[in-house]
Amino acid sequence: MAIDILMPALSPTMTEGKLAKWHVAEGDKVTSGTVICEIETDKATMEVEAVDDGIVGKLLIAEGTEGVAVNTPIAVLLEEGESASVLAGRASTAPTALPPSPPVGEGRGEGASPATPASVAPPPTPTLPHKGGGGHEGGSPVAAAVAPSTGRVFASPLARRVAADAGVDLARVTGSGPNGRIVRADVDAAAKAGTAKPVAAPMAPKAPASAPKPASPAQPQFVVPGEATTSIPHTAIRKVIARRMSESKQTVPHFYLTVDYEIDTLLAARAAINAVAEKGKGTKVSVNDMVIKACAMALRDHPDVNASWSEAAMIRYNTVDIAVAVATDRGLVTPIVRNADLKGLGRIAADMKDLAARAREGKLKLDEFQGGGFTISNLGMFGVKDFLAIINPPQSAILAVGAGEERVVVRGGQMVIRNIMSCSLSVDHRVVDGALGAQFLQTLKGYVEQPATMLL
Repeated sequence: MAIDILMPALSPTMTEGKLAKWHVAEGDKVTSGTVICEIETDKATMEVEAVDDGIVGKLLIAEGTEGVAVNTPIAVLLEEGESASVLAGRASTAPTALPPSPPVGEGRGEGASPATPASVAPPPTPTLPHKGGGGHEGGSPVAAAVAPSTGRVFASPLARRVAADAGVDLARVTGSGPNGRIVRADVDAAAKAGTAKPVAAPMAPKAPASAPKPASPAQPQFVVPGEATTSIPHTAIRKVIARRMSESKQTVPHFYLTVDYEIDTLLAARAAINAVAEKGKGTKVSVNDMVIKACAMALRDHPDVNASWSEAAMIRYNTVDIAVAVATDRGLVTPIVRNADLKGLGRIAADMKDLAARAREGKLKLDEFQGGGFTISNLGMFGVKDFLAIINPPQSAILAVGAGEERVVVRGGQMVIRNIMSCSLSVDHRVVDGALGAQFLQTLKGYVEQPATMLL
């Protein structure tokens, strides 16, 4: 029997995607694990592998088709020896967009560095804070409070058919296929073991007829002045940025703190590090790399900033994972430097170069841009003196980094010239009070103005 290949859900929040490229053609023979296509989500372009063996009978969705809903058939796979006549009358499937999923606490920083990346996705598995807790303590998992299960079962069409024939409950089967997908071998093993027989569920009472929903208010229509205009279709990532930034500003109580940092010592330290790197003994570092390290150290000292709000509890992260805003031709992406407080400057610089390059190519893996407890957005290379960034939910803070520039300051009653960099911290007032935000910035000031302390 022909097997439908469905549009996969490549992230917990994905409802639709773009079929960017086919790697197979009709008539090609494929085996489990063969890359068959590339799917462009709102964050990255990812390869999709076949989970069953067979021959490609028909491609239902053309390359470049956008808005293909999750679980829509995109191709048909014929089993060995099966005639293509079973495909008679099988037409290409028009994509049907699903309604947008409810907000799950993802967002974007306002600014982005072209040479450095930005964030978004479910946070790392959080834990409840407890007395004496630091940024790396263990605790009771509360992941369910942050990302409740969707209840979706991922299984190949062949596995579903075999399960139905054998009376196996797929919800009780552990998948061994790509991304945990259930394949036929898993169903056969469960049927043999007899551990996945379905449990009869009580019949649900018939839902009462609901009153018709009132029509939603019409969106305002804005008239574009002038006649010479060009319509540029939104990319998937641009739609997500627009929705989540609106949600952040509407639902998160922002407040802002700005501090000026003298960076002469930091610039001298960077020059010394890069002089050594030029001799082949390390990786050159940027000011942004040093800011990442300084923020990581400050978050380790103030774990209550490395946290998120939930209605049930304050969620404190046990690792210091920093998302860094990166501008791409599709929009902002926020790759994540994991365990940044435990890494040296050279390792952070190398990680950022790699993450930024793959972010611009749309080749990041899911765990490289989903999560993070804090975001940095740097517009200093564009000459921006200071700005206020929008918080990246579910995080509670984002640091906006401005340009370092020479300014006249007064020291000991004398006017002197110093290199000054303005940094503005946007925080969620439900999580971070004014005093805590100010203490964090003062600790950060110590690391930035005396970079040798980051080595202790």
